[in-house]
Amino acid sequence: MRSSEVADVSPVLVIDAGKSPLGNQLRDLWAYRELPYFLAWRDFKVRYKQTVLGAAWAIIQPLFTMVAFSIFFGYLGKIPSDGVPYPVFAYCALLPWSLFAHALNESSNSLVSNQGLITKVYFPRLIIPIAPLFVGLVDFGIAFVVLLGLMLFYGILPGFPLIAAPLFVLMAVVTALAVGMWLSALNLQYRDVRYTLPFLTQLWLFATPVAYPSSLLPEPWRSLYGLNPMAGVVEGFRWALLGRTTAPGPLIAVSCLAVIALLIGGLWYFNRMEQTFADVV
Repeated sequence: MRSSEVADVSPVLVIDAGKSPLGNQLRDLWAYRELPYFLAWRDFKVRYKQTVLGAAWAIIQPLFTMVAFSIFFGYLGKIPSDGVPYPVFAYCALLPWSLFAHALNESSNSLVSNQGLITKVYFPRLIIPIAPLFVGLVDFGIAFVVLLGLMLFYGILPGFPLIAAPLFVLMAVVTALAVGMWLSALNLQYRDVRYTLPFLTQLWLFATPVAYPSSLLPEPWRSLYGLNPMAGVVEGFRWALLGRTTAPGPLIAVSCLAVIALLIGGLWYFNRMEQTFADVV
């Protein structure tokens, strides 16, 4: 081989996104653990920037929805509420639902909203749909104070099941993340996903026992109703706070399995599509 040919041979470095195992993703998430906080703080400030009422919207939205439900479903429709005053019954369910709906909407649109970051700098892309979850938790905490006031007004005191309430809040957040990973990756490739999301959320609301109790369904359909993971979240949260019925064990168990399946599928699909994000953004 001639010396000129040897000189032309040089090592080639190929940078490929590849398909990182879940362990590598978790390690990267930990290495960039401060980034979700900064993204969430940015989203929180943008959400309430130049608003008159500010964070009070976190209370106004579920409160006015509770009033509407109490009039049309409780007073006019005579929907049963498992022995609980209907305003408390509805508002208690609207809290985890509002957390889920907000987190799902923001998480599903997160990749499109942050396309500038995706194309300019490296970081674990999974952080983008995770960050909006923290904003929803802040709104949840603000609105939760109103629920405590309603319970005090109607003379309802939480019992020992209250310790399980954070688990159902976590379950709502994980459900939003699981579905949000699917929809955010799809939304980046098919932009009409954002137009179907409000319709999907509205249908999901009426498919969840927010305005009515799951006790209207006989067994075994009530347990199968848990295939909707938010059914287990709402009924479990009601039981933890109000404690007027027995724990909906089978319903919650089926919902937990549904959440796990959605989360595993969402992680797989997000990881599979991640290597194409910068190309289709």
